[in-house]
Amino acid sequence: MTRTVFVNGTYLPEDQATVSIFDRGFLMADGVYEVTSVLDGKLIDFAGHIIRLHRSLDELDMAPPCSDDELLDMHRELIRLNGIDQGMIYLQVTRGNPGDRSFMFPDAAVKPTIVAFTQDIPNLADAPAAKTGFKVISVPDIRWGRRDIKTVQLLYPSMAKMMAKKAGVDDSWMVQDGVVTEGTSNNAYIVKGNRIITRQLTNDILHGITRAAVLRFAAEAQFEVEERPFTIDEAQTADEAFSTAASIFVMPVVEIDGAAVGNGKPGPVATRLRELYLDEMRKAAV
Repeated sequence: MTRTVFVNGTYLPEDQATVSIFDRGFLMADGVYEVTSVLDGKLIDFAGHIIRLHRSLDELDMAPPCSDDELLDMHRELIRLNGIDQGMIYLQVTRGNPGDRSFMFPDAAVKPTIVAFTQDIPNLADAPAAKTGFKVISVPDIRWGRRDIKTVQLLYPSMAKMMAKKAGVDDSWMVQDGVVTEGTSNNAYIVKGNRIITRQLTNDILHGITRAAVLRFAAEAQFEVEERPFTIDEAQTADEAFSTAASIFVMPVVEIDGAAVGNGKPGPVATRLRELYLDEMRKAAV
């Protein structure tokens, strides 16, 4: 079946979708994006993603492409048109097409480009990897200094993913000044006893929507949450480790740089948090 996508107000087959070669998202990576999970045909934590979208747009001095209600209607229509039960919706907003290439931002009259598409992932909630856990390697974090803005500048995370693939593992955790920042497309955590440790929110990491929900559920479940940096050595000797993102929910990490974490299997804290997250998010889905 041909996938239906959304481009600048129009739903059309993916092979008919086009964006100008002068679009600043293509020429300058001048754009932001959000990824919303779909479970049981409904959107997971949509309000959180829209709040972060506005924050990213504001930080780049970009105008919203449409109203929040229109974004919600569009996401729901893409789910309907593509028959998505479990999967993802990717939304990208760029500064648009000024008609030529220039380092200067275009006039405010230039309309943003808005693109959205679905990915059908039937086993998203029951991913086999959640039962075995991720293996990760550490790599230097050489990204720009505003990682809190969810931009389409994803070249280095892609390179770090390929480093992981070449090493025969699932992902990379990035390290700067001796401490972990985050994964290539996820936030990173370790567990010591009843304490969950993850880096505090700064410009150095993405302010994960899944992160916020998981930490809220963890506190409600009487886990202690400590927000601070941690090293790879500390992570290797922790009881557990895990990552969170809209695409993986809560994913146990069982090996870091070849060293097993805990007993080398998904631990009870990560497993419980994944269950809590899926249960609560399904209840609140729209």
